[in-house]
Amino acid sequence: MKPKILTTLQEYSWSLFLADLMAGVTVAMVALPLSLAIAIASGADPATGIVTAIVGGLFVSLLGGSRVQIGGPTGAFIVVVFGVIAQHGYDGLVLATFMAGLILLVAGLFRVGNLISFVPEAVVNGFTIGIAVIIATSQLKDLFGLSVEALPADFLEKLPALWEARATASYPALAIGLVTIALIVLLRRLAPRAPGLIVAVGLTSAAAMVMALPVESIGSRFGALPSHLPMPSIPAISLDRVLELLPSAFVIAFLAGVESLLSAMVADKMTGGRHRPNAEVLAQGFANIGSSLFGGLPATGAIARTATNVRAGGKTPVAGIVHALVILLAMLVAAPMAGYLAMPALAGLLILTAWNMSEPHKWKGYLAAPMADRLLLLLTLVLTVVADLTVAIGVGVSVGLALRLRRRNVPPAEWETPER
Repeated sequence: MKPKILTTLQEYSWSLFLADLMAGVTVAMVALPLSLAIAIASGADPATGIVTAIVGGLFVSLLGGSRVQIGGPTGAFIVVVFGVIAQHGYDGLVLATFMAGLILLVAGLFRVGNLISFVPEAVVNGFTIGIAVIIATSQLKDLFGLSVEALPADFLEKLPALWEARATASYPALAIGLVTIALIVLLRRLAPRAPGLIVAVGLTSAAAMVMALPVESIGSRFGALPSHLPMPSIPAISLDRVLELLPSAFVIAFLAGVESLLSAMVADKMTGGRHRPNAEVLAQGFANIGSSLFGGLPATGAIARTATNVRAGGKTPVAGIVHALVILLAMLVAAPMAGYLAMPALAGLLILTAWNMSEPHKWKGYLAAPMADRLLLLLTLVLTVVADLTVAIGVGVSVGLALRLRRRNVPPAEWETPER
């Protein structure tokens, strides 16, 4: 359970530091707009996304079991966070995140990280696609600039509400969102190493401001972003509140553990390295405790940002530390500029993120899988969308493990590199 940074620093050099420095700056430019967008989509203040990227990202890199893992808020948590805030308030989310961190610490100490291979891949794919569907539909309001007083959280109620508000659609907002999506896709193809996300969102937001288009921005909706980290504080704890939030805490812990270990596996395949799963789970525990103390969101290993780090030349956990410090510097120096980012641009960014999360290039493979795996994926997907993630994960894992026991000769899942 020894952190990877202690191993890598033994043979560290200036050439490695320069590589980590460039990669860390690059990943920070990708993480900044994503962190803001994820926080907003989760129903939280945008500043909480930045806090999570700084605090969670720092702990994941300092204590984690992967050389190149990047931590922070991720799209997978949007559904859970939105639901917890709606039901228990933001203070309930902070306490649930704190509890999830403690659960992950216990899991790491008992070496639960080794059990990831027993979670059926069909379950992971099912709830990931389900989350992608929910994220995409949650962003339609801002993408089209619709005027909806209170958008229902329930998926089956949300679609009729959006349809009823179709007459309020704003063409300037839709144009900003679509151009942002097109720019991100174009920049990924023409300049894959460039921080295309922040460039695209920045350009379209600047265009909206210069042309005085009637579109909402972060500043107009949420006010000015803080230019400093909040003071840490322990969330209010009571027995009734703990029991009330325990199911949400277990879901957050499960998602953080699975997402981070999947991300570490992806990094291993890209770098030829080997992560330490139990050190990674412990790091996720400390990251979530740290994030909650600063009023942040749940944190985990971010697959897309980790892959960006590898492609940008990151070699050791120092790249992740640089990423967190660069985001902190941006918060201290450039917080007022973030207020000008257009909401339709961030909506376009998240819709594209949701599309990538669903991994459309693998759909054909899903259809060719055994019938039991297809039904398990579909069951988890539907439950994620129409029920909630707690039910989807519980039912999916239970059914999946029952199927595995029935087919004892089936080896553990061979994870492929996802584009989440």
